[in-house]
Amino acid sequence: MLQIIQANLSRQVRALELLSALLEEEFAALMGRQPQEVSSLELSVQELMRQLVAERMQLRRLIAARYPGAERLHEVLAQIPAEDAAALAAVLAELDKSEQICAMQADKNRQLALGLYDQSMQVLTHLHKSMQPTTEIYGKRGRYAKAPQGQASFFSGRL
Repeated sequence: MLQIIQANLSRQVRALELLSALLEEEFAALMGRQPQEVSSLELSVQELMRQLVAERMQLRRLIAARYPGAERLHEVLAQIPAEDAAALAAVLAELDKSEQICAMQADKNRQLALGLYDQSMQVLTHLHKSMQPTTEIYGKRGRYAKAPQGQASFFSGRL
């Protein structure tokens, strides 16, 4: 049973290492402004996350079946022999380290994506403002047009 748990944890560590590599590729694609590449990498990241969740759910079911009352792996470590607990604790430490690396890289990606979004929105806003006519424009009769009024009017004409 402990070998199955250790194999599951090892698969999770390898998946997190792959996730870290994908996140670094995504960061490079964001820096290179390659939206198609970012989209395909994001799909891969989402699929890998789905598989990680499936592994974790399987591990929880294994723990619940073998060690009733224990919900987390840390609770199981107290119930098993010391040398097995040390081996699992080492794998857990490696898993935690990989999770932290992935979390930091994901935060970098998020900050860069939001920065690029803000920059794009500022450029679009500037372009829209520069394209809007000013008050000194010619009307259809060749004279300066009146400045647009802020209020709506129902009637126009002479009295």
